[in-house]
Amino acid sequence: MIDPLALFDHDFGEARRVLEPRDAIIYALGVGLGRDPLDAADLRFLDERNLSVLPTYAVTLGTPGMWMRDPKFGIDFGKLVHMAQEAAFPTPLPASGEIVATAKVISLTDRGEGKGAVLSLERKITDAKSGALYCRLVQTLLLRGNGGFGGPPTGRTDGFAFDGECDASANFETSPRAALIYRLSGDWNPLHLDPEFARKAGFDRPILQGLASYAIGAIAASRALDRDPADVSHLVCRFSGIVMPGDMLRVDVWKDGDKAHFRGFVEDRKVLDAGEISWRKS
Repeated sequence: MIDPLALFDHDFGEARRVLEPRDAIIYALGVGLGRDPLDAADLRFLDERNLSVLPTYAVTLGTPGMWMRDPKFGIDFGKLVHMAQEAAFPTPLPASGEIVATAKVISLTDRGEGKGAVLSLERKITDAKSGALYCRLVQTLLLRGNGGFGGPPTGRTDGFAFDGECDASANFETSPRAALIYRLSGDWNPLHLDPEFARKAGFDRPILQGLASYAIGAIAASRALDRDPADVSHLVCRFSGIVMPGDMLRVDVWKDGDKAHFRGFVEDRKVLDAGEISWRKS
């Protein structure tokens, strides 16, 4: 049985990390940049001599790792699914430097027996010297095996109405090795590596990390509107379907003033929903 008190009381401590250009480049490769080695728009995120850093790289920093596997929490880890992600990037992340990350569980709700529980984890990434906030993220996890524990019910929120034709669209082809490369940025969940573990979790084979799809959504939506992916300042999306390494992801975008909304599809199957994106520059 899941233990809410243990989750809310858990002390994550501080995580420190020295940033190096190599790690930002590995991240960019993991989310699919560099497929065309002559594409200048991709190479700026891969060239250490004058490196641009994807803002979404910040969400991989200072992660608490596989903390939920600790039996004291009572989480059925094999049935855990990354449900949604939100992050704000108020300050551009440098290629080099040192960061401090802190984390805490901010909510745990109950969808009911057989329907799972929903846990939200907040993490803040700051500069170790100046204290500048690089990223504040909220990771939402569906604990499919932990519903019915008697907690507060999961609420519903109304979002953007995706009516009519989209204003722009962009395709992004993922690599069959995408999940294996993305793991090098710190997601060691065997669901993305081990075929037997994936089958036990209900999938035919290892799936692409939700945060890789999250970054692809930002890149594709930005480029569909001729915006710079390096300027993303806020990004939200819900993971509504599974993306497999090697899938072609189509991102449809609707303009909405200074921001935009997007959805992602693999053929006709929706895999990203309720996407919202903003940029620093006009």
